Amino acid sequence: MTADVPAPPSTAQPSTAPAPRSALVTGAAGFIGFFLIRRLLADGFRVIGLDSLNDYYEVALKERRLAQLQQSEGFRFVQGKLEEPGLLMGLMAEERPQIVINLAAQAGVRYSIENPRAYVEANLVGVAELLEAARAHPPEHLLLASTSSAYGANTEMPYVETMKADTQMSFYAATKKAGEAMAHSYAHLYGLPVTMFRFFTVYGPWGRPDMALFKFTKNVLQGLPIDVYNHGDMKRDFTYVEDLVEGIRLLIDTPPERPADGVVPAGDSLSPVAPWRIVNIGNSEPVQLMDFIRAIEAATGVEAQLNLMPMQAGDVPATWADTTLLERLTGYRPRTSVPEGVQRFVDWYRDYYRS
Repeated sequence: MTADVPAPPSTAQPSTAPAPRSALVTGAAGFIGFFLIRRLLADGFRVIGLDSLNDYYEVALKERRLAQLQQSEGFRFVQGKLEEPGLLMGLMAEERPQIVINLAAQAGVRYSIENPRAYVEANLVGVAELLEAARAHPPEHLLLASTSSAYGANTEMPYVETMKADTQMSFYAATKKAGEAMAHSYAHLYGLPVTMFRFFTVYGPWGRPDMALFKFTKNVLQGLPIDVYNHGDMKRDFTYVEDLVEGIRLLIDTPPERPADGVVPAGDSLSPVAPWRIVNIGNSEPVQLMDFIRAIEAATGVEAQLNLMPMQAGDVPATWADTTLLERLTGYRPRTSVPEGVQRFVDWYRDYYRS
């Protein structure tokens, strides 16, 4: 009988693979949130998504987006409202996300006239809850969505982040501008690195049904007239959703730093007293509304019936982003043309609704 031979000592080394970066994204089932989370998951992030799944627009569309995200093991969904007391505090204490991106908001210019309280709760109280949670459990970078509507009545174009923006034309825009100021105060008081995005007319597949491209396409395909405000004399800086998401993804890795001497480089929106910055994300190429409608006609093969109307309350005749700062910080410039982006949307719409 032979004696048992002792096993040699193990030479296996413990895994040194770094843990995936973690991100909390609010508004996870929304249009932009859906595309951003897909991108983060593809980049290896672990993502916690928060959304209330409210009925401001078609809940089934939100659920379809969410179902796709839930196919990934790296995604965790939490249903709840941004403004729910203590929800974000508990979630951030549990998950300790390195990156926090707030896309949750009550959107829409017209609806802010009908139901301003919804904007107070989501865009003011909700942001306050988020800032308190970030103060208690600081992320490496806190990024919050604002809007090009914050530029308000400014008529000088293109819009530059450093220009004064105190004349908002809608309550929606006013609450988003207030959110910028609230975030600045927390950046100053607690050293939270904060980047504010001002988005410019985002469009693309899986978009919101209350937005022009969605409504126009639906009516054109059904042979119904479309409402064209200001008799078509409008310009918008239409930004394709995946271009927008690329800008956000690159800015995640560019947190602002408070200038030690209080001196801000020329053309930078960086605060002299806080690690806080505003960045435009737009296509930097304003398009006439009638040209946008022609792109829809070309993509659908149907001529639009126009119901020309006066300017709606709270709206502005033109938007146009200067994206020099985005390009300087990230080297990126959005590049999808309107005809290309509209065609992608129409193809998606026809497939989704089988029209």
